[in-house]
Amino acid sequence: MPLKVAIQMDPIEHIAIASDTTFMLALEAQARSHELFVYEVGSLALEDGTLTASVRAVRLRDEPGRHVEAEPARRVDLGGMDVVLMRQDPPFDMAYITATYLLETIHPRTLVVNDPAHVRSSPEKLFATRFGQFHPPTLISADPEALADFHRRHGDVILKPLHGAAGSGVIRLKADDANLGALIEIHAQVSREPLVMQAFIPAVVKGDKRIILVDGEPVGAINRVPADGQVRSNLRVGGRAEAVELTDSDRAICAAIGPELSRLGLLFVGIDVIGEHLTEINVTSPTGARQLKAFGGGDAAARLWDVIEARRAAR
Repeated sequence: MPLKVAIQMDPIEHIAIASDTTFMLALEAQARSHELFVYEVGSLALEDGTLTASVRAVRLRDEPGRHVEAEPARRVDLGGMDVVLMRQDPPFDMAYITATYLLETIHPRTLVVNDPAHVRSSPEKLFATRFGQFHPPTLISADPEALADFHRRHGDVILKPLHGAAGSGVIRLKADDANLGALIEIHAQVSREPLVMQAFIPAVVKGDKRIILVDGEPVGAINRVPADGQVRSNLRVGGRAEAVELTDSDRAICAAIGPELSRLGLLFVGIDVIGEHLTEINVTSPTGARQLKAFGGGDAAARLWDVIEARRAAR
């Protein structure tokens, strides 16, 4: 049966479709004859227990520059949708968190992917620390003394905002770097959130692997290699994507975390692995599915819609 699917996302007219995972998920839904609607998170409205949004019905084409035809917006009850994909990009701030509370009012009657309550309770850098057997030495704190002590003990470290995304604000501090105090002060001027300090993993020069899991099962991986002279491998800041196979270590990580992801309703997840270390579990708006398929890997979009359709059919 065709499903009514609403996608909570950033403006669809402005996305780069050649690399956009949300667009790939939407194309697959359309190919399966599901009705597609898009809306922006700012249009959500909860009144007397009814959650509505200003949605536009869309038809998509995999053609840059003419990839979407949209009908005029109209306000609808999101509880009347079969599926909502929560796919707006971070920052993971109070606006993002509030959106999870709002979507929680319709889930699971309307299947929200990923489960909004567990998106909220699984911040990506914090969530990874639950699996300490795979996680590098890490400190999460806003305390300058604690951060300075970790730096002294571990020497070469990475410093990054707790709720940052796409490589934003990631800095490498070597053992003799005297800038930590100033960086903490600069961060404190714009945010009250803690920082993450992590022991530097030399294997990052060979790449930061993005592994996509659907309902806890790995679909495949891409490797993201930093540009020359850079420490950040994220594609949005100049990293280069390349094909890569899953290793025995990767599969061990997936086997350990997969059942928990499935239990929490985190159906579409991207984890970051450097060497044998799990560094992040991305549950908000994971990317990499387009590149994975282009390299001849698994089709994460098809796998996800198989899972969604099965869950809706089982109701």
